[in-house]
Order: sequence, then C-alpha cells, then structure tokens
Amino acid sequence: MSTLEIRKIGGRIGAEVAGADLGHLDDGAFEEINAALLEHKALVFRGAGLDNDGQIRFAARFGDLTTAHPTVPSVDGSPNVLPVDGEEGIRSNHWHTDVTFVRTPPKVSTLRALVVPPYGGNTLIANAAAAYRDLPAELREFADRLWAVHTNDYDYAVPRTNSEKAAKYREVFVSTRYRTGHPVVRVHPETGERGLFVGGFAQRIVGLNGTESRDILRIFQEYVIRPENILRVQWNPGDLVVFDNRITQHYAPDDFGDQPRRLHRVTAAGDVPVGVDGRESYVIEGDEARHYTPAVAA
Repeated sequence: MSTLEIRKIGGRIGAEVAGADLGHLDDGAFEEINAALLEHKALVFRGAGLDNDGQIRFAARFGDLTTAHPTVPSVDGSPNVLPVDGEEGIRSNHWHTDVTFVRTPPKVSTLRALVVPPYGGNTLIANAAAAYRDLPAELREFADRLWAVHTNDYDYAVPRTNSEKAAKYREVFVSTRYRTGHPVVRVHPETGERGLFVGGFAQRIVGLNGTESRDILRIFQEYVIRPENILRVQWNPGDLVVFDNRITQHYAPDDFGDQPRRLHRVTAAGDVPVGVDGRESYVIEGDEARHYTPAVAA
C-alpha cells in the first residue's frame, strides 16, 4: 500500500509530495512519483533530507545523468552537480528551459536548496503545455510549423554587476558557442502533449529576421508566463524540486539583494526534441555536447 501523499498545489502546474523517503524508494513508489511528474510537471519535496550523493542517486532514477553543464564547472568532486549560486554575480532571472542550446536538453531537472535567503529567492515554474492549449487555433497552427534557433551566446549570461568574477562567468558560459534548431512546438515523448518550446535561449525564428523573430517569440512567451500557468516555489533549506524540463520553463527572480542563495542542480539526460511533423532538432553551430549528455545518438 502506498504511503505517498500527492497534493496538488497549483491550478495548472505543481504538486507537493509527502511520505517519500527519497533515499530508499522502491520501484512502486518511484513509479508513482514519475506518473505524478508527468501529470503535474513539477513536484516539491519538503525537507527531502538528501546530500549530493542522495540527490544524484534520486535523479538517476529518471535515467542516465548529464554532467553538470556543457560549459560551466561542477561542484568539486561531483561532476553531475551544478552549483546555482546567487553570489556568483550571475542570476538566472530569465525565463528558460535548461540547456536548450544543445541538441539533447535534459529530460528532468532536480534542484535542492542548501542556503535560502530570509526574503525572496523563490523559483517560478511555468507549464508550457497549458500555454500551447491556450493559444487560439490560428496561432497553434502557425506555431506547429515554426522552428527556432537556441543559443547560449545571449544576455542570459550577462553579469548583473561589473565584477571581474561575473565577467569571468560569462566568458566560461560561452566558451563553446552553441546554436541549435528546435521546433517551437515540441511533442512530449511520453505523454504526446504539445508544449511551446521557447524561452530565453530561443533567439530567432528560422527563416525570419531578428525583429520579426523577437515579435513572434514574445507573443508565444507571453502565453507561457501567464500567471495561471505558474507555480511559485518558496524554498526552505533541504527542499527538493523536480520539474519536467521537456515541457516547462523556470525563472529565479533577482529579489533577494546581496543575501546568499545556494542550490544544487542535477539533471537526467533527455532525448532529441521532435516537432509536430516528426522532424528532430539539429545542430547549427558547436558540437553534439557528447561530454555533457549520454543521450547523444552514436
């Protein structure tokens, strides 16, 4: 008999899971969690009680792990763990889906809170499938045919300060420049749902100029970030959040001043996105990021 309690916490996205010992999950409990993730898109585990190794083991239940990031170094001694540190001078206060600038972005992202500021520092997560469903039929049909170029070389990585440390972070972030073509509408490989696959790394619509691209991407992005599509996670130290990177976006508001905020991220490798017409994403510039993800086809 299941001991899990899965409680919906948002109208369109998000559930809180209680009664799960993430360090000792049997197969049945994990299958419940995975099914809940597919349904709710984002799950919150309060006081999960995991360290780096525990987070790595839990994330690996979803599949092979990526390394921490294609260009940014991992936590010392933990090649799968990315430090998300507000003190670095770079804050991800842009709506994005993780690492869409490579051909095979992560399937699932796990975030664990280590240090939480006394105010602010929440994480917002948006349901891209609900956004697609909200589109008028004419816009859905238009979006189904579009492709976008995603790149890591844009102002997501611009320092919020002029510090030398922040400038160095940007240099590392774009040390290899990636550009990848992805469908604007991605078909989820497990549920078949369609979701708007855009976000901050999407910088241009294939076949259109910069001005036209910005206008069209802005329209689609506004549907993704409508308030009813968003879950706001208020962190406590030790909390773990899991979200389906294939059909969500997220954002960390820069609203906590100079207070420390430190999370660790571990991601499970994803597959190649597929559009409505069955075509797969493709590399434009850079490489297949084989050093980053084991999901790259041989």
